[in-house]
Amino acid sequence: MRHQLHTDIEIDAQPQTVWELLTDLDRYPEWNPFIVSAEGRVEVGQRLQNRLQPPGGRAMTFKPTVTAVEPTKTLEWLGRLGVPGLFDGRHRFELQATAAGGTHLSHTEQFSGLLVRFMRTSLDTQTRQGFEAMNRALKEQAEKRIASQP
Repeated sequence: MRHQLHTDIEIDAQPQTVWELLTDLDRYPEWNPFIVSAEGRVEVGQRLQNRLQPPGGRAMTFKPTVTAVEPTKTLEWLGRLGVPGLFDGRHRFELQATAAGGTHLSHTEQFSGLLVRFMRTSLDTQTRQGFEAMNRALKEQAEKRIASQP
């Protein structure tokens, strides 16, 4: 069973600014309403420790492995619940520069495994709301950073 969440947002800040916020895991508790804490190094092969708080849902901690890092363009990790194939999530952020000097952010996750069918409703509601809340908060932080620069 497979299922994908896909969200997008336009951010009035260059990809470098968005990237700096997205990869500064220590500061997630200051601004991120969905991934309320994150630890680790943003390097391929490294394990992170992410605490998620979906709106209206239970907080949970995942320890995904970073699978792709292309500065100012792509950050991806693969998280698993238990053994591979039970419930896997490939979480991906793609940043694309816009003609106006901003960033188009695609924030997606591809879920697979036996439990996806049973979790689909919460993925489509609480998890999607978490993605959208994170996107809005990232936009706000990036645009605030730009506005405060001389």
